[in-house]
Amino acid sequence: MNQRGPIIVEQVNEQPDPDVVARPLYFHHHDLVQNLDAKKTIKQRKLTNLWNSIHFMDGMVQVHLRHYRDNKEILVEAHPSPCSDQSMTCYWPEKNRPFVENAKILDIILTDGLTIFLLPAKIRDIQRDHFTFKIPDKAYILGKRQAKHFNCHGVRATLVQDGFQAQGQLTDFSSRAFTVKVSPFGASSFLWFNSDRTSTINFYRDGHMVFSTSCRCLRQTSDQGVREIVFSPTTSQMSRFLKKKWRNPRVGVSPRPNITFQHPFIFKNIQLDIKDLSSSGFSIELSADEDVLMPGMIIRDLKMNFSGALPISCKAQVLYRRMKRNNVICYGFVILDMEITAYNRLCHIVMNILDSSIHIADEVDADRLWEFLFDSGFIYPKKYSMVQANRQHIKKTYQRLYRHNPEITPQLTYQRNGRIYGHASIVRSYGRAWMVHHLAARPLDRKRTGLQVLKSIMYYFNGLYRLPTVAMDYMMFYFRPENRFPDHFFGGFARHFKNPRACSMDLFSYLNYPTTCSRKPLPNGWSLGECTAADLEELNFFYRNTSNGLLLDVLRLDKDGGEGALLTELYARQGFIRSCHSLALSQHGRVKAVLVVNQSNIGLSLSDFLNGLKILVTDAAGLPWPILSAAISQVVGCYRVEQIPILVYPSDYFQTQEVPFFQKKYNLWIIDIHYGREFSEYMMDNLKFRIRFIIRLLLKKYKGT
Repeated sequence: MNQRGPIIVEQVNEQPDPDVVARPLYFHHHDLVQNLDAKKTIKQRKLTNLWNSIHFMDGMVQVHLRHYRDNKEILVEAHPSPCSDQSMTCYWPEKNRPFVENAKILDIILTDGLTIFLLPAKIRDIQRDHFTFKIPDKAYILGKRQAKHFNCHGVRATLVQDGFQAQGQLTDFSSRAFTVKVSPFGASSFLWFNSDRTSTINFYRDGHMVFSTSCRCLRQTSDQGVREIVFSPTTSQMSRFLKKKWRNPRVGVSPRPNITFQHPFIFKNIQLDIKDLSSSGFSIELSADEDVLMPGMIIRDLKMNFSGALPISCKAQVLYRRMKRNNVICYGFVILDMEITAYNRLCHIVMNILDSSIHIADEVDADRLWEFLFDSGFIYPKKYSMVQANRQHIKKTYQRLYRHNPEITPQLTYQRNGRIYGHASIVRSYGRAWMVHHLAARPLDRKRTGLQVLKSIMYYFNGLYRLPTVAMDYMMFYFRPENRFPDHFFGGFARHFKNPRACSMDLFSYLNYPTTCSRKPLPNGWSLGECTAADLEELNFFYRNTSNGLLLDVLRLDKDGGEGALLTELYARQGFIRSCHSLALSQHGRVKAVLVVNQSNIGLSLSDFLNGLKILVTDAAGLPWPILSAAISQVVGCYRVEQIPILVYPSDYFQTQEVPFFQKKYNLWIIDIHYGREFSEYMMDNLKFRIRFIIRLLLKKYKGT
């Protein structure tokens, strides 16, 4: 039998609250109860087991009645009692008793969710609150649905169609269709509802949206005040994100992990096996008679379980439904959100299967990390000369930083037998911005591990930036212009994309400034104080006309400091220091420069970009270096190191002021992660090209030997 939906098709009592008022429904499917001898049957033993199962699960059966007065037939719900001896008993709920008076009991209809059964009712006893009938020798199979149906309570439904609105409740659900009981909202009327056009249906549970999709109407009741409408989704696939040229690879995991969650519509606990897995989603397979899913369904608390390990929790959504052979259905899930610690565990599982040398957020032996940083050239002689005086503080910071603080500094290592050959990490540097902390590699068996590390970073980044909990709106990276590797990949994208509001690259001059210098006074007419709205407006005007990049979006100096306070609290919970505030250097009330004062633990970044000054000079010609130096001297007393890095923008300020002792320049690369898809595609295309180039070079070298 094809899916016909609920046998109950028309309500008698029109009331808006389905959970409070009884709703006996007219029975119109007389064709189903005719010619019973020609229908398939089940034996008494299976029938009694099904009956007791319904009782155990606090379910209901439907009693088919005919009223003596008007000869109309209705269905009324009743509670089954445990089956014993040779009889079965049903108790009427208090709210249903008025509907069973002056009525004849014809038969009992029950279902296991998929198959509908009819029990002939040979009545033995009838009382006001219950009735008893003889256990039949067999029950008739009236039909089998394509998918199980479940009664639903507590799910609010909204319907929108071309300006028409209705609200109500979800009452019945299957993986193919669902029923809502709704009333027009506001000034709307069912006269405006066009059953031939698609509608948008949203479901809410506990105030949270758990479903949204476009649907078509299959059938409806004809009432103008309250209607029951059966809908079916118009599509089996959603497009949650923009289509990408490549996606993170999916892997099979053995033994298979599973997912567990409470179904948002039927409130039952569901467990399903994962077929394949990536850092951004997974797929499952099930048979049609097990199907309880629907594309568009949002699961707020889904847990992935891996062989008894700690479960990984996430918020997920059913993305697509695909029919396969042998009546098997494949569902794809996309991960909408998860904590960064959970994301790191998931990435470690997936990426370690792809390459057993890759490790995500593992505890790193600090001594081996230092050995790697020196041997790979990440800490070169000049850099070491700047940090060696604070090496004891730095070693303690790194010991804690790379042990138990993935919320601040998630990391990726490429290692074999504990020896590190590649290391990359990012650090949460501002309220909604993360900074590339380390990116270094050294050869392993003549392999270019740097490319492998960068490829792994892109897989990691491709899932991370889409998670709202991570609070990643921007990614930053400082690198020297002469450093060919980051300039090719990161700088190359900025030059290729040619949109500084999507990806910007600002050049800064860098010098180390001693904190032990004496405090110098500012000349008359000059002042250093908190930035005013006018100061920030002048800074914004200057920066937009010189760079039009993303730096001010990252710093968010015009905000009230709420996000900065949250970041400070996050660092403090992990035992670290992080703060940022701005000061305006002005002459006669006209801002000449803004000093961004960053403070953190010593060596949190080896170049100390989070523990120094970033200076944005708005009037280079009108700001002599001695005056800027005097302003700096009034700030550096808050630092507990002998010298701090000073980054000055525009980078030609020192040349303009003929300052001979500035040391080098740095590019500050920033990307708005809303363009993460374009960045990922650019990086992967370049990585493929570089790998092919290296392979051709090696083959050429091999042939020449």
